[in-house]
Amino acid sequence: MNDGSYLAEDLQKPLSPFRSFFTNGFTVLAIALSAVAILPLFAILFKIIVEGFPGLKPEVFTSLPAPIGVEDGTPNGFANAIIGTLTMVGLATLGSVPLGILTGVFLSEFARNSKLGAILRFAIVVLSSTPSVIVGVFAYGVLVITTKQFSAVAGALALGVIMLPIISLTTEESLKLIPMSYRLGSSALGGSRFDTVFRIILPAAIAPIMTGVLLAVARAAGETAPLMFTALFSQFWQQGLWQPTASLPVLIYNYASSPYPEQNAIAWTASLVLIVLVLITSLLSRFVTKKRKS
Repeated sequence: MNDGSYLAEDLQKPLSPFRSFFTNGFTVLAIALSAVAILPLFAILFKIIVEGFPGLKPEVFTSLPAPIGVEDGTPNGFANAIIGTLTMVGLATLGSVPLGILTGVFLSEFARNSKLGAILRFAIVVLSSTPSVIVGVFAYGVLVITTKQFSAVAGALALGVIMLPIISLTTEESLKLIPMSYRLGSSALGGSRFDTVFRIILPAAIAPIMTGVLLAVARAAGETAPLMFTALFSQFWQQGLWQPTASLPVLIYNYASSPYPEQNAIAWTASLVLIVLVLITSLLSRFVTKKRKS
């Protein structure tokens, strides 16, 4: 018999009882630990749905928060907070996504082994671990004190600083996953370095980059501390980008700590709406990415 026959016999030979017990045992252990890790997430989602769904009425998307003590039947919503959150996260995304992607491209394609790239990468990693409240104080010092006004722009600046390192690091790691053959093939066909990066490498890594953008948007949408220092809050409709602006995270924080059950219920409903908004963003980006790849 040749070596191929011995190999075929070894592949068809069943595992020993000890190895079968070892393999099955660790498979069960991995599944159990995964379930334990996922359980808190499902518990949080279940609690938010149970508490927030009863208050999910059309008026919450069209009305302002009602004052405490008004008569029953008065519209009570948080449309201003939804608009404020979308405005600030949108402004932060417009600023941080292009800058973050370009930074990731520079680190991966132009400064991968340079000292400048190492220093910049270290600074971005430090920024990514900076507490959000510190970022809020920074934006407060840069814009709020300078303009003497809490505003949506200041809130967007804080959220953009939070989003930037996530997008940069994700873009860098995504581009590193693209095989070197893509770069060599483009160069062999006469493509410049610019063409190779922005017409070959970057489109090939669009799916993981979009995942990083989603993570950044999801984190920014749920940040509370930076907005308390920058955008503050408002019970009224947004008057402009340079005015105090309501947001869902701050509304949830204020109403969850309120002694009034009516506001506690609004906080649960606002939490559910915030999760749905993040979910919709995720689904849209997945759809766009899938369509782009096809």
